[in-house]
Amino acid sequence: MTEHYVTLFDSTFLPQGLALYSSLLEHGDDFLLWILCLDVECLQTLQRLSLPQIRLLDLQNLETADLLAVKPERSRAEYCWTLTPWSIQWVFEADATALRVTYLDADVFFLNSPIHVFNEFKASGRDVLITEHCYAPEHDQTPTSGRFCVQFLSVVRGQGELVLFWWRDRCLEWCFARSENGKFGDQKYLESFSHEFPGLIYEISSDSRLQGPWNASIFRFSDAVLYHFHGLRLFSMSTAFVCSYPLSWPLINHVYIPYFRRIYSLISRYSIPLAAQAVSPGFKEIILLKLKKKLVFSIVGVIRPPFYAYCCDGEVAIW
Repeated sequence: MTEHYVTLFDSTFLPQGLALYSSLLEHGDDFLLWILCLDVECLQTLQRLSLPQIRLLDLQNLETADLLAVKPERSRAEYCWTLTPWSIQWVFEADATALRVTYLDADVFFLNSPIHVFNEFKASGRDVLITEHCYAPEHDQTPTSGRFCVQFLSVVRGQGELVLFWWRDRCLEWCFARSENGKFGDQKYLESFSHEFPGLIYEISSDSRLQGPWNASIFRFSDAVLYHFHGLRLFSMSTAFVCSYPLSWPLINHVYIPYFRRIYSLISRYSIPLAAQAVSPGFKEIILLKLKKKLVFSIVGVIRPPFYAYCCDGEVAIW
């Protein structure tokens, strides 16, 4: 069975999106990656590249009147979150052969094959797969950000769409980057899935196969099937930031730096533009990396807020 994945991003996130694609080429076996292009530049670049096993969805041709009505009142990030369930729906509508669609955040990267995760999901007989954040105790944000992470979410055609449509409608009603009445973005809704749809939901919890900076301190990175590079930002062809969570040097050397090397090699191979990616003011610290010759990185150090401005190679970043 062809595994259908969908992700969404704009032209500024093309490097991370192409890194995700390259990791699927290594570990995804028989797959199609659907990309919901959030701006014209993203769509045109991917059309030019015409990469195998990629299918494109043009947001401008898919936005409904309901989506356009809420778009002006939401930030760019909030609107992206609103679109998450719609992206899965649009793949089902675009390809009648898609029996299961898995949403992926654009900044995740496969380090190993997910086949065992999917086999486990199939054996459960359930219709929607969701995954816990599994926060390390020192980073627990369950009350605000939610128990589950949208990063890797699978929906089976049929019964799974009942859950999908319920989630889609909730995100249309309310999807903001704040904690309010038990809601947060598109994410806290996942906590209601098992109650609203008993018997349809398969939950993966406390699992080292799905890692991110919020749980890297409690798992061995060698166990990861998927790593979520949350908070990673690119500034220029010589500077990158790893944001928000304290990370061990072995993790940086063995997971983060290879990821940066992959990204910068893809930028060069595909001749794609690199736009400085915005850093959230909510980040607690930034690990600054500088690129030397032949994709060799050096760790400059850690800087902490306030991040008013930082100069590098004659360029200035302000956030």
